[in-house]
Amino acid sequence: MLSRVRSVALIGLKCSLIEVETDISSGFPSFNIVGLPDTSVQEARERIRAAIRNSGLTFPATQRITINLAPADIPKEGPSYDLPMAVSIIMGLSGKDFNFKESVFIGEVALDGTLRKVNGILPIAIFMKETGIKTLFLPEENSVEASLIEGLEIIAVNNLQQLIKHLLNEVLIEPLSGKNFTQSTTIPTWPGLDMANIKGQNFTKRALEIAAAGGHNILLSGPPGSGKTLLAKTLITILPKMDLAEALEATKIYSVAGLLTPERPLITTRPFRNPHHTASGVSLVGGGKNPRPGEITLAHRGVLFLDEFPEFSRQVLENLRQPLEEGSITVARASGTSTFPARFMLVAAQNPCPCGYFGDTEKVCSCTPMQIHKYQKKISGPLLDRIDLHVEVPRLKFSELENSTLAENSQTIRSRVENARALQLQRLINTKIFTNAEMNNEEMQNFCELGEEEKNLLRLAVSNWHLSPRAYYRIIKVSRTIADLENSLLITTSHIAEALQYRAKTEN
Repeated sequence: MLSRVRSVALIGLKCSLIEVETDISSGFPSFNIVGLPDTSVQEARERIRAAIRNSGLTFPATQRITINLAPADIPKEGPSYDLPMAVSIIMGLSGKDFNFKESVFIGEVALDGTLRKVNGILPIAIFMKETGIKTLFLPEENSVEASLIEGLEIIAVNNLQQLIKHLLNEVLIEPLSGKNFTQSTTIPTWPGLDMANIKGQNFTKRALEIAAAGGHNILLSGPPGSGKTLLAKTLITILPKMDLAEALEATKIYSVAGLLTPERPLITTRPFRNPHHTASGVSLVGGGKNPRPGEITLAHRGVLFLDEFPEFSRQVLENLRQPLEEGSITVARASGTSTFPARFMLVAAQNPCPCGYFGDTEKVCSCTPMQIHKYQKKISGPLLDRIDLHVEVPRLKFSELENSTLAENSQTIRSRVENARALQLQRLINTKIFTNAEMNNEEMQNFCELGEEEKNLLRLAVSNWHLSPRAYYRIIKVSRTIADLENSLLITTSHIAEALQYRAKTEN
C-alpha cells in the first residue's frame, strides 16, 4: 500500500515542497523514515505510533512501514512533519485513493493525538499562494497566522481523529478563508517615553529625527548619565507606522523564530531589539547548525540598539559590516546556505573612554591617553564609516534640568518623519526600497542631483577631512533626508552643511 501526502520544508525563510511517501508492506515489522531527517523527525515515529493508537485508530505494528521525505537532498528538521506522516500512514491503511495534490499538511502531533502549533506558518502560507496550492491543514493555534494570506482554504484541526473524519467525509471541518489583512498598523504606547519628557539635547533630537526619517544609522557618544540610552529608546516613538508590506516582512521572520502569538499574529509595530554586549556572533547575526535568524534579522524594518558599543566583542561587531551595507546576511553551513533580511537602523551608544568623562566640561577624565586610545579603537574604522550620523551627547546643565517647559512631543516629530517617508516612497515607487539610506549609486544619481555650490562644499569636505567614498555618498543620502524634512525638491548647501556636522568630529 502506497500513499502520498504533501508538506513544506522551511530552511531559513525559503520554502520547498515535500512529498511524504509511505509504503506499508508485509515483512519484518519496522518503522523507518528516510530522506535526510534530523533527530526530531526520527523521533516522530514514537509520537505518531502513540497518537494513532490513542486516537482510536489502527497502527500497523506488525507490518513494515517506510516513509520517504522527498526530495531526499533537502534537510528535514522539526516536528512539523508529524501530521503529514501520520495522515499518510492512516490513508495508506484505508486502501482508498486520496488526491492531496492541492493540499499541504503541517503540524506536530502529541501523544494523545492533539495537534500542537509549529513555527514558520506565514512563509509557508505565502509559498502556497505563490505555487497555487489551495488547502492548508494545520493546528488550530496556527490558523489566525495563516489567515493573513488571502486566497487559501485553511482547515484548522484540533486532533488527529477529527482530521481523519474530515478526510473520510464523515464529519467535515468548516474551512477558514485566508483574508487580505487590512487592519492598519498602529503606533504603540510606550509608557514614560516621549521626546517631550527629555530635557535639552535639542541637537541630538534633531539627529534622531533625521535618522528616523531616512532610516540612517546613528552613534551617540557622551558621558554617563547624559541621556544616550533614553534618547535611543525614545527613538521608537518617532518612527513612522509600518505599511502592510513591511509588516508582512517582519512577521515572516518572527513566525520562523517562533515569536508570534495567537493574540499577535501580525507584527504591526517596528521592532526594537536591544541585545546585551555579551551577545555572541551567532545570536547577533544568526546561524547555528540549522541557520536561524539573529538579532539583526529580528530588527528588520526596525531598530537594533547596541548600548555600551565598545564593550561588544570586536569580532562580533565586525559581523555587522555586510548587513549594514547590503541589508541582508548570508549564513553558510555544511548543510546549506540561508539568506536572511537585515534592513535595520543601527543605533549605538558609547562612552568616550573607560571612565566615561573624556572631553567632559565638568568632570576630569581619569584615563591615561593609552587607555583612551585603546578604548576608542575597539570600534574599527570601516564599521564607523558605515554609521551616517555621529553625535556628541553632552552633560546637561542644571538650568536645563530644572526647566519645566515641555519640549516638542514625539507625535509632532513623528508627523514630520512620516511626511518625509511619504516623499521617499513616492520618489522610490519604482524600486524595491523604502528609505533614502537604502539607495544605491544609480538611484542616488537619479534622485540626489547636486548643483555646483553643493559639489564645491562636498569637494572641500572630502579634501580637508579625508572622507572615504562611502562617507561621501552617505553624506549625500543624509542631505537628501534633511531636504525631505523641509519638503525641498532640491538638495541645497544648507542641507549638506547640516549633514557634514554629523561627520566632522569623527573624520577630521
